[in-house]
Amino acid sequence: MHEPVDKQALASRFGKAAQSYDQYALLQKEVGRNLLSLIPDEKYGHGLDLGCGSGFFLPDLQQWCSYLLALDISTGMLKQAALREKAQGYVCGDAEALPLSSESQDLVFTSLALQWCHDPVQAFREIKRVLTSQGYALFATLSEGSLFELREAWTAVDEHEHINQFMAVPELRSVLQSAGLQCKTWQIRRHVMHYADVSAILQSLKRIGASQVNGERCQGLLTRQKLFRLQQAYERYRLPTGLLPVTYNVCYGVLHR
Repeated sequence: MHEPVDKQALASRFGKAAQSYDQYALLQKEVGRNLLSLIPDEKYGHGLDLGCGSGFFLPDLQQWCSYLLALDISTGMLKQAALREKAQGYVCGDAEALPLSSESQDLVFTSLALQWCHDPVQAFREIKRVLTSQGYALFATLSEGSLFELREAWTAVDEHEHINQFMAVPELRSVLQSAGLQCKTWQIRRHVMHYADVSAILQSLKRIGASQVNGERCQGLLTRQKLFRLQQAYERYRLPTGLLPVTYNVCYGVLHR
């Protein structure tokens, strides 16, 4: 079980980022497109976009499902998603306590949402509960080693945790086993995004609402001096192209009951 998550604060941060999300969510779009490519080639009745965010993937999911639900913990994100008019229902809810009937979903799609959960086992149990006996759940989530450059750079600034803790792959496999889900497809991919400087990295995280939710969070403001030290520490990762890399390790899975 992860450190307690302030879900109200999490929903608020994502809500504030709703209008800027699509512009900055480059990794999220890349990962979601990869996850879409893993959907078993069938037609589905009821589908769920779990942690739909701004609803970027609703138009694609609509092609697979005759009735599509968009669910997110943030009402701000749901309002943004509703502007696309691609789902039949929009639900504000928690992945660890889905407000849905058991065995009601033929397809569950959740991309880069589950790492925000307090109890991943409970979240996957809920996914299993709402899945029909022949249904599929597709997920993508960050794993250990994600954002390692930024994590290491922060150690030169202070002793606080600034980056979320992400599950190691063996831990994630154990979580799926504990939840009683079978894995049809399993992939691990490394995604590397590139930015001009540290300020651009921090801005991109802020604009999608992806701030730290677990661990001992530093409450202080990022002073000019701290930013300078962070920039200096990150310089060792600068590439010959002149850009700074940000690495994400992503686990993809296709699950069934």
